[in-house]
Amino acid sequence: MKTKFLSIAALGFLFSAVALRAQEIEEHNHLMDHGGGHLMDMGGGMVMGQNVDTLPGGCDKIAATKEITVHAGHKYAEKFPGRMFAFDTQEFQFEPCTKLTVNFINDDDIRHQWMMHGLPKYLYPKGMFHLEVTGPGKISGTLILPPGDKTYLVHCDIAQHMEKGMKAQLKVGRGSGDLPSIPGVTAYVVQDTYDTSPVEAIVQAPKPVATTPAAATTQDNGSFISGVTVIGLAVGLLAAPLLARKFKGMSLSEIVAYVFELLAEAIGYVSKLVGKLAKLVFSGKDKTLPEK
Repeated sequence: MKTKFLSIAALGFLFSAVALRAQEIEEHNHLMDHGGGHLMDMGGGMVMGQNVDTLPGGCDKIAATKEITVHAGHKYAEKFPGRMFAFDTQEFQFEPCTKLTVNFINDDDIRHQWMMHGLPKYLYPKGMFHLEVTGPGKISGTLILPPGDKTYLVHCDIAQHMEKGMKAQLKVGRGSGDLPSIPGVTAYVVQDTYDTSPVEAIVQAPKPVATTPAAATTQDNGSFISGVTVIGLAVGLLAAPLLARKFKGMSLSEIVAYVFELLAEAIGYVSKLVGKLAKLVFSGKDKTLPEK
């Protein structure tokens, strides 16, 4: 009987030791450097887009050196109803040209990421800074934030992890506004509701209003193009000193890549603005139509 009791106790101690070992945070600090800021090991740790010394265009020097520790896991989503995963912090803010080191700790027994989007592609491949580790584990990486005021998306790119709550925003300077569906910070774009079924929602949705083609403009095309050309030259002359400072230290290929990136952002902004204006116009017409 005594031998049986000792055997059970020994097994209990063994299982406790295994469970404790499983919860220990494994530090991934011996990563293989594959070049271009890409580091990884065979134990499930990876850093992409690391940059410890190259200044982004427009940064004359490192403005500040900061270090943060971010936890990720299921337990951090408990305070957000309906979410499954989360970071322990949903919003970060730093001044432009800050050298930032992120210590990412995954407290779960699965893989998580801390991925930052929208960075200049001439310096960060794919426009990303990416930390990834299979938990429980810890991994660290460094980047230099660009100049200007902008809000960047931070999330976990594992399938459905962002949709289930693992999403945050990082503001450089004053930021460029808030992103949607940041847990605890901004409202969800698609809010869960039990008021109507999907079928009822479709039936109750307003029908699109037929529109007639707009009348052809009588404006002279040649005059219009001339006016646009003059305005473009004026804007170019005014912006030249600012662009010279922005492109300081950048190669020709980096300047071209950066200009195309700015054009893409401008086109996206104009498209959103036109969409909002169209929505306002059509919604206004909807209200004035007589009921049949």
